[in-house]
Amino acid sequence: MTSLKRNHDKKMKKAFITGIGGQDGYFLTKLLIQKGYCVYGLEFSKLSTGNFLLLTNEEKKHTKLFFGDICDKKLIEKILKKYKFDEIYHLAGQTSIHPSLKNPDLAYRDNIDSVIHLLEAIKKYSPRTKFFLAASAELFGDRPFAVPQNEKTPFFPRNPYGFSKLAAFWLVKYYRENYKIFSCSGILFNHESEMRGEQFVTRKISMGVAKIYAGKQKQIVLGDISAKRDWGYAEDYVEAMWKMLQYKKPDDYVIATGKSHSVKDFVDEAFNCVGIKLLWIKRGIFLLAKNPKTKDVIVKADLSDENNNMRKKFLLVGDSYKARKVLKWKPKIDFKKIVKIMVTADMKILSNKK
Repeated sequence: MTSLKRNHDKKMKKAFITGIGGQDGYFLTKLLIQKGYCVYGLEFSKLSTGNFLLLTNEEKKHTKLFFGDICDKKLIEKILKKYKFDEIYHLAGQTSIHPSLKNPDLAYRDNIDSVIHLLEAIKKYSPRTKFFLAASAELFGDRPFAVPQNEKTPFFPRNPYGFSKLAAFWLVKYYRENYKIFSCSGILFNHESEMRGEQFVTRKISMGVAKIYAGKQKQIVLGDISAKRDWGYAEDYVEAMWKMLQYKKPDDYVIATGKSHSVKDFVDEAFNCVGIKLLWIKRGIFLLAKNPKTKDVIVKADLSDENNNMRKKFLLVGDSYKARKVLKWKPKIDFKKIVKIMVTADMKILSNKK
């Protein structure tokens, strides 16, 4: 367990981050420390601290870790009763669709029960604590009623992950309206970074490009790359989380760039970063990309339904006008820069392994 410095000013704000070892947890921890917070975090075990290990030693001195199950009601009550945090950022839980299809019970447990336990503990032991929930664009489902989507667009989730996130969203709203808890949901559209897990398609691409360029991999295999997403940069999005809890009244906000790009765009841009302009060829159910210099097929996209890595195409693109107007927030890092950051970071990782 990492200890906080003993000489912390008692007036310093205390923030609690569930899922502190994830992509967003990493950037949020750095942001809060920069703003003078004492940061407390929860991860399942000492073996799952993830990106927390990549913080600097100085940053780690300003943190304290707890280990346990986010759905352990007694643990959550014990922590909140003792520390009475100024702010809680709930980032933990199931974070993607495919695991929820295989195990919906776990999605409902992790994404709903955890929210109930946290909000109940706030209500009982720390009613002045401000609460943020990382919600998802999956609330709008795969057939959104409007494009782009904003806070007034009807919700229509189409999978267990989306259902669980919608239930959590309504819980946040319920506790805000009925118990006057300062609770907010950020309806976060896709956001990526060099800290993204390699199970996500964007990191699979950036690491694949780095390995191909280094001669350590021959090909990237993907699903339907025509699928489009509204991709932002994680560091920008955690700033929006923080801004929500600093505003004078709690509310829910769509956080997005308002621009969409296909997976193919991501692939093309990633290879552009290493000076390769792909030559695309369709061959049966496959879309192949060749390196024009070597003639090698370095990307293979499977267009058949049963092998898709991405969902069927639909246009999820967010309208973050409300966040821009009320919170004075806007994304700083554009699509091309996100891709470059990720590819450059992965190339650096490979070079350090030599």
